[in-house]
Amino acid sequence: MSRVIGFVCDPIEDFKPYKDTTFALMLAAQARGWRLVVFGTADLWVQDGIAFGRGRQVQVADDKKHWFDWLGAAEAQPLGALDAILMRSDPPVNAAYIAATWVLELAEQQGAVVANKPSALRDFNEKLATAWFPDFTPPTLFAADMAALRAFHAEHGDVIYKPIDGMGGRGIFRVKPDGLNLGSVIEQLSDYGRTMITAQRYLPAISEGDTRVLIVAGKPVDFGLARIPQAGETRGNLAAGGRGEARPLTTAQRQIAESLGPKLLAKGLWFVGLDVIGEHLTEINITSPTCVREIDAAFGTDIAGQLIEAIENHLLP
Repeated sequence: MSRVIGFVCDPIEDFKPYKDTTFALMLAAQARGWRLVVFGTADLWVQDGIAFGRGRQVQVADDKKHWFDWLGAAEAQPLGALDAILMRSDPPVNAAYIAATWVLELAEQQGAVVANKPSALRDFNEKLATAWFPDFTPPTLFAADMAALRAFHAEHGDVIYKPIDGMGGRGIFRVKPDGLNLGSVIEQLSDYGRTMITAQRYLPAISEGDTRVLIVAGKPVDFGLARIPQAGETRGNLAAGGRGEARPLTTAQRQIAESLGPKLLAKGLWFVGLDVIGEHLTEINITSPTCVREIDAAFGTDIAGQLIEAIENHLLP
């Protein structure tokens, strides 16, 4: 009997198949004989201590116009009976997301391999997690206190301010040494000192790209995707108009990934995307790391296949 893998993800109808990493994972699992079942976070529940989901089996094809077919109607099923579940729902990590991780943690206890580990998804904020690895990070402050956020700018002069729960380059501001709009940026992002935000010394190396370095089962992929800002921008995020360029890892990028990889895997983080600017780690993406399709297209890798293979090896008796 073929193995079954569940995907907790955003609607498959909305995928951009030429670039979607979740879709790449579906293709890789299907190619290895897995049956695919798709769930949304709202399709999960717990009844009498058992984790359930209402999922629908799907067949996928690497076709930009017709990339999936449903195989039957959605059915309720105990999640622990699945062989594996990939949690690939995009941020924000809000109440609905947290509730889904509670259900998936029960599913994990009841027999399914869940990647990334639900408790780790709750414990690791993608910005704050870098604080556990200060040897690799630029000067960084996490605070709500507006005086502390102003003092950080006074010390470093050129600073990036951003929310701790953002994605895709949303809400990222650069305040240069002249301090123009410093007060407004801090007030809006921190909600007048009520919400913790990130302040990070600006890294001029961003002009050469903010590189996504992928780690699969504790080991770095040999290539990364540099997201290069468009003219007049400080954000390299592809969603913010950055240009992607796949490149071999630099020595610094590999050193960071090799150092963090085993530690993150020990926390149950099977698939991680580091953001590295120059020689500095700026974020640790664990909710739904991306850039697989772009790197595979440039270098002929099979990154999604590596993750599915690692899960298969874990399932071997």
